[in-house]
Amino acid sequence: MPEFPPIAHVAVTVSDLGTSAAWYELLFDAQPELDEDAGGFHHKVYIIGGGMLFGLHSHPEGSGGAQFDVLRPGLDHVAFGCADRAELERWQAKLDELDIGHGGIVDAHYGSGLSFKDPDGTALEFFAPPS
Repeated sequence: MPEFPPIAHVAVTVSDLGTSAAWYELLFDAQPELDEDAGGFHHKVYIIGGGMLFGLHSHPEGSGGAQFDVLRPGLDHVAFGCADRAELERWQAKLDELDIGHGGIVDAHYGSGLSFKDPDGTALEFFAPPS
């Protein structure tokens, strides 16, 4: 059996591509590497930490206004890895600077997390292993 490969990209569907792109561009401090109509949907793709791709998808038929819900089957959240708690603290300061609400750093025996949400309510997190 070959070694299981790392995650190459994550793509989230958004309700308003312009609003979400502006928000993620502040968070990522990056512009999209790709911005195109892909036939059936439009997407913007960003290269973030370590070369991972993060895409925003907009579908013309829309979602009927449904917000992200962690209680529905499917994605629960996307977590971005941090080296340690000190890096989490720097991200908390950055989220504060960008006026992005968050739940503060929560420490647990398995690591520390800093949870927040995008404009559609998609759950995101910065996570560091235990020290």
